Amino acid sequence: MNKKINVGIIGATGMVGQNFACLLADHPWFNVNYVAASPKSAGKTYVEAVAGRWLMPEKIPDSVSGLTVHDAGDVSQAAQHCNVVFSAVSMEKSAIKKLESEYARSGFVVVSNNSAHRSSEDVPVLIPEINPEHIEIIPEQQRSHGFEKGFIVVKPNCSIQSYMIPVHALLQAGYKVKTLFVTTMQSM
Repeated sequence: MNKKINVGIIGATGMVGQNFACLLADHPWFNVNYVAASPKSAGKTYVEAVAGRWLMPEKIPDSVSGLTVHDAGDVSQAAQHCNVVFSAVSMEKSAIKKLESEYARSGFVVVSNNSAHRSSEDVPVLIPEINPEHIEIIPEQQRSHGFEKGFIVVKPNCSIQSYMIPVHALLQAGYKVKTLFVTTMQSM
């Protein structure tokens, strides 16, 4: 892949958004050229918006530090920069559903880290190494919601995704998994 895909992060100033910024900083496929958050962060540079509340162990990536933070609710502004967004917004579930659907209706591919759409029948919950065929529901999602080009995919709960890949590998290797004991410290 010669040319990187320009992407945005909505909810970029929160902990999950910060993690997206770090994970995507030197990504071979993606170039983060748009960051958005709440209206109170809009207009600041990314480094200014996260000043005093940067939570990642690594420093703020140079590739995003100087980007101007936009209002995540202004979908038309995002359209000037990218057509793929990674969603890490922190809002009520109904507001997240509405906002992510607005992005998809405007032609964006929305990759959501939120739980709001995890129970939506036509939104695939993807672990690409395990269930890539679940993207086959996307045309139905587009038809039923009037999304012309855009769509929404979500990742599973972080506790689930962390152990499903090794369990899937064991099953693929022919092992019979009868019982799993899983302990999470997510609320700690």
